[in-house]
Amino acid sequence: MVLEIYLDLFSQPCRSVYIFAKKNNIQFDHKKIVLFDGEQYNEEYGRINVLRKLPAIRDGDFCLAESVAILMYLAEKFHSPDHWYPADLQKRARVNEYLSWQHTAIRMTAAKILWLKLLIPKAMEVDVPKDKMDSAIEYLNGALHQFEEKFLQDRPFIVGDQISLADLVAVVEIIQPLGAGLDVFENRPKLRAWKDRVREAVGAELFDEAHQDILSCQEIVETMDRNKFDVMKPKIVKYFLS
Repeated sequence: MVLEIYLDLFSQPCRSVYIFAKKNNIQFDHKKIVLFDGEQYNEEYGRINVLRKLPAIRDGDFCLAESVAILMYLAEKFHSPDHWYPADLQKRARVNEYLSWQHTAIRMTAAKILWLKLLIPKAMEVDVPKDKMDSAIEYLNGALHQFEEKFLQDRPFIVGDQISLADLVAVVEIIQPLGAGLDVFENRPKLRAWKDRVREAVGAELFDEAHQDILSCQEIVETMDRNKFDVMKPKIVKYFLS
């Protein structure tokens, strides 16, 4: 049975899984779930992932959620090149260190920018207080500074001279604010150079394909049916603005 991967490339964790699978020539059936249409809440997808989040995979009778767990599973099962998830204890620990940290740092802060700067005010037509936006940018700047000083330092990649799962998970998150028009690479030459190395290591064509939707997000929102957010709107507004 062909591996099934459930994805929406607007989602940064989905992009990391998509890029990894494509780069490593893993054969899979791409099952597209449109988050903005609420397809994650339908009965069929609920049988794949009761958490109602993306990405998810089905490998025969085995279903798995959470992007980091999925990436580790794919790396182990399909014997990807060692640099992705190194066998060396200390190198693997460095990958795990970043993957453990990023949930409440880069992921939380970068994702918030897209919602506060674009989706909530433009798609949901709800005003975002200036102090909320300013605070989000301040926290993002702090997380990016920690990323450069602690995790990247003067190395080409997080673990050394080769790309790893840590770099892939980092880059998709850090690019997310660009979808709202906030260029986080401006005035950050070290961060931009690292992003360019990740793009080259992955392959420019694949990297750009995976990020096409998010980088076009402002244009997409302009023509989006505002009613599609009616179900999610109260929960989203409460989460980001309360």
